[in-house]
Amino acid sequence: MLGVLAAAFAVAGLIGLWLVRRKLRRVRAPEDGDLWETLRGVPFGLVVALDLLDLGLDVLASPITWFVLDRFGLGALKKVAVTEAFIPGTQLLPTMTVLWLVARRKARSAARPPPPAGRTQPV
Repeated sequence: MLGVLAAAFAVAGLIGLWLVRRKLRRVRAPEDGDLWETLRGVPFGLVVALDLLDLGLDVLASPITWFVLDRFGLGALKKVAVTEAFIPGTQLLPTMTVLWLVARRKARSAARPPPPAGRTQPV
């Protein structure tokens, strides 16, 4: 039963990668960009597909992940994705998805202007 479930997750991850490939061609991540910059630029489908692939294939997802991220110039994500694949027990956590959400939230909070000096914000 677990094998069937793992295969289903792996297939869903591969289908997800196939579906986002066109969007990935348009992503222009900076060569020297950090993890957060890169995550803000990639589509949500990519991180979900990578997490599904990791869940289904465990350590065997690393070569596929490395190839896909390298092919599309997303080197800042390679280290995180591959490191997470080799840490036991993290396959159940959607690490890349959570990091993508944090990166988006970080970008929104950085874009907000600070409140005027001397004024308190309403609760």
